[in-house]
Amino acid sequence: MSLAESVTHVLNGTIESVKTVIPVPLAVGKPSLMTQPLEQTSIGVLIGMVGHVRGRLVIESDEPTFGSIGEAMFGMALEGEMLQSFTGELGNMLAGNLCTIVAQKGLEIDITPPTVMVGQSKLFGFERAFRVPVEVQGKGELQIILMIETN
Repeated sequence: MSLAESVTHVLNGTIESVKTVIPVPLAVGKPSLMTQPLEQTSIGVLIGMVGHVRGRLVIESDEPTFGSIGEAMFGMALEGEMLQSFTGELGNMLAGNLCTIVAQKGLEIDITPPTVMVGQSKLFGFERAFRVPVEVQGKGELQIILMIETN
C-alpha cells in the first residue's frame, strides 16, 4: 500500500472515528493542506502515531466547544481541570477508535498517550499536514489536524 493510500485511510478513519465517538450531528468540511507552524489559540489535544503511518493527530477548538461536547456525552457541564481531562480523554477515544478502523484496512498504528495543550502554542516539525473542519451541530467547530512524517 502506498503512503498516499495509507494517509487517505487514516484521514477517512479519523473522520469516521469522530462521527462514531461524538453523539451529536456533525458536518465534516473538506480537508485542506496546511503549512507550518500550526498555531493553536485555545485548547487542543495531540496524540502521536507510530506504525504504518507516523505522525501526530491534533484536535483543537475552544473551551466552550469541548465543554458542550462533554456535556452532550456525559450530561454535565465541564470546566477547568475536568474540561482539560475530558479533552485528553476525547482525543484518546478518537485515536483509539481510529486504530481499530484502519486495522480493518490492513494498517497497524499505535498511539501515544494524549498531550493536552492549553493556551497559545505553535507546532513545527511536520512534513505534511491536513486540516479538516468539523462543525458539531449547536456546539461549535473542531479542527482535526493530521500531521504526517514521510521518512
